[in-house]
Amino acid sequence: MDAQGRGHAGEVDPADQWVFNPNTGSYELQLNPVADDSPSPYGARRPAAARRRRSSTPQEDASSGSPAEVGHDPPGDRTDRLNQPRVPSQRRARQESGSGGGRSGGGRSGGGRTCQGPGKGGGHGRRKAAKPKLTGKQKALRWGGGVVGFALVAGCAGAYVFWQRLEGNINKVDVGMNNSAVTDGPVNILVIGTDAREGKGNTGYGDAGSVGHADTTLLFHVSKDRSNATALSIPRDMITDIPNCPTKQDDGSTKTIPGEQSVRFNTSLGQAERDPGCTWRTVEKMTGVKINHFMMADFNAVKELSTAVGGVEVCTAKDINDPKSHLKLKAGKHVVKGEQALAFVRTRHSVGFGSDLSRIELQQQFLSAMIRKMKSGDTLTNPSKLLDLSDAATKALTVDTGIGSVKKLMDLAQDLKRVNTENITFATVPVVDNPNDPATVVMDKAKADPLFKMVREDKSMTDSKKNHKDEQKTEKKAKKVPASEVDVEVWNGMQASGAAAATAKWLSDKGVGNATTGDNATPQEKTTLEFTPDQEGQAARLAHIMKLPGSALKKTARGDGPGGVMKLTLGKDFTGVGEPIKAPDKAPDGVQKVNADDKNVCAK
Repeated sequence: MDAQGRGHAGEVDPADQWVFNPNTGSYELQLNPVADDSPSPYGARRPAAARRRRSSTPQEDASSGSPAEVGHDPPGDRTDRLNQPRVPSQRRARQESGSGGGRSGGGRSGGGRTCQGPGKGGGHGRRKAAKPKLTGKQKALRWGGGVVGFALVAGCAGAYVFWQRLEGNINKVDVGMNNSAVTDGPVNILVIGTDAREGKGNTGYGDAGSVGHADTTLLFHVSKDRSNATALSIPRDMITDIPNCPTKQDDGSTKTIPGEQSVRFNTSLGQAERDPGCTWRTVEKMTGVKINHFMMADFNAVKELSTAVGGVEVCTAKDINDPKSHLKLKAGKHVVKGEQALAFVRTRHSVGFGSDLSRIELQQQFLSAMIRKMKSGDTLTNPSKLLDLSDAATKALTVDTGIGSVKKLMDLAQDLKRVNTENITFATVPVVDNPNDPATVVMDKAKADPLFKMVREDKSMTDSKKNHKDEQKTEKKAKKVPASEVDVEVWNGMQASGAAAATAKWLSDKGVGNATTGDNATPQEKTTLEFTPDQEGQAARLAHIMKLPGSALKKTARGDGPGGVMKLTLGKDFTGVGEPIKAPDKAPDGVQKVNADDKNVCAK
């Protein structure tokens, strides 16, 4: 594109459009896109397009005070010079000093990188010195730096046109939540795959005209320090409660869709006019995890994205011949794309137990391989693939307004790209068969609650050793006193009647010397234990008994309970008397999970 804009295809190196950003430590493409409502410290100005300056009188030229605009041009040269695009002052000075103030007749004035065709000037510019060629590794760094979610394109005018095209590709839905694209804390993105049979590329797969369901749903959690990520798959046939859901109407009004109890999770989208915000609220209620953004894709997205990256490698441990998904594969590894890729993520009757749970494992294998392919050098250093991927990704996605522009999606991708593939874990929300309906499942709360706690507490499912060391740091300072010396008052900050009294009794049964009940406290998300410096030993013992996380311990200058005793306030993270408040260091036994960097996973 840059070559077409300048007319010098033989000398163009698209990597020259990349600049080093000291704030991120990586190369980034300076596109200068249209202004967005997201401020940015760089790339905020649009490129100066070539324009014809108006004719001026000699008096106006002389009064401008600019040596380049005072009338000293040879006949026939002035008009052509006025028709040339303006260039940055630094490059203009370099151009003039190199040829005694004369203008170059070519479009590449003095070596400046401008987006213009061959010039018409009458002067003879000096010959440009040969530019050292970049090594393949340098080019790869420039092309690959700063690109994860989707690609960018080199070239000024061409990049601007392509940028506008990407902007036009994006669909967004106002779900009543407009969170910033980037946050300093953990990031939780709800990824929804809908089985809608309407729209381009979605017809011919069964229920013609269906508005779709939440057919494939993952809660993608990225840690605060961006060192790890967990993707929780939510079974579509799991019985759950759907809360009331406010939805935006075409006329700008808001309509509240009534909630339902004990229904399939997949009805949280599409059915009864529910939008992605309804699935968002359902998952928040189910897990207790605050979601930042959602991304929704349809059948066509799988076909387009798998094709854009040149295919995704998958593995099957046995021959598959599924007449419903039309997938036919011999045992072994295969590269799938387009219709075959879609058939792979849709099949279930020829793998595992033939259920949606078996299909989830296929989808996790496919997404893991897709992430590896997108982050590979084969993709990031291939301009053609990057262009195709950026176009396909923006066409495929429907997102919330918080990331409803190319600039915002770029910011999010830049923020999340630090997560290494080896530290991404896919897991499935634990379920058991529903005794009342064999076609559905119900949540296994004994295993699911600890899993949700791990996400809420930002615990990695990949590096449990790090989790254990972090907890040890919070407990090693104070020496625990005997339980009989602990004096604490329990307050209720979770709006559950009787929780404080029941906890105080349980602590007394555990040997705590004095555990009394306080009043109702202001509702709070997290359980806290407030204590003074001389009560550190008591706090350490109580934290050990109740399995409190280090973040719950709040040292104060004075005791807040009567007589200066410790004050324990139960938060919404309190799930029951005697149940640990802190998240476990590893996932409960029996939870299905797979590492995204494992290349040896095969469908059975």
